[in-house]
Amino acid sequence: MTIVAPPRKMLEVIVTSLSDALEAEAGGADRLEVVRDLSAGGLTPDLALVAAIRSSVSIPVRAMLRGNPSMQIADAAELEKLQREAAAFSQLSIDGVVLGFVVNDSIDTSTLREVAAAAPDLKITFHRAFDILPNPMEAISTLKGVPMVDRILTGGGSGSWAVRKARLQFWQQHASPQIKILFGAGLQSVSDSAIEEVHIGRAARNPPEHHAPVCRAKVAELKGLLA
Repeated sequence: MTIVAPPRKMLEVIVTSLSDALEAEAGGADRLEVVRDLSAGGLTPDLALVAAIRSSVSIPVRAMLRGNPSMQIADAAELEKLQREAAAFSQLSIDGVVLGFVVNDSIDTSTLREVAAAAPDLKITFHRAFDILPNPMEAISTLKGVPMVDRILTGGGSGSWAVRKARLQFWQQHASPQIKILFGAGLQSVSDSAIEEVHIGRAARNPPEHHAPVCRAKVAELKGLLA
């Protein structure tokens, strides 16, 4: 009888500095998301920082592409800046970028495609902008039409864990095989076999606050909960 091993769970950690990145990798992180200003939900980090992290760690690195704290671009100048930053990040051979644009309660597909076109070799995580969309199934279908998008970051909506778990499983079925759901609600109930990829920010820090540094012991503890 063939025994099928369960999927290996992935832990993605948000980092804002080179020391954060080194601590996260030492603690067992599987992927990094590099951002600036974690208190604002994460904005585009400095190119030099991303380059330093990319050359110092062996795990995949994704960088935030977000020019302001909202989920909507301000104007054409911001779009052009995002395109320039995407192109620059692509030269670093990172794993991908993290972005999300919304307009009129729907995905801003025009902006998404224009930014993606500036770095066609990079994968895309569509971030928490997903959680403010009123029609997630429509959003998933739209994102499946953008080949570079391979992750959707979401907290699973409101309700009890049982309700959110059922919702996440339903979304994952609809998103497969092109896209994986990345669970971004700390480590609440993540020992459940339904969750394959987990995204954490403050939970990896000691103390668990935006300004605190990533702690390898905390990352290792969290990684252990996913085993």
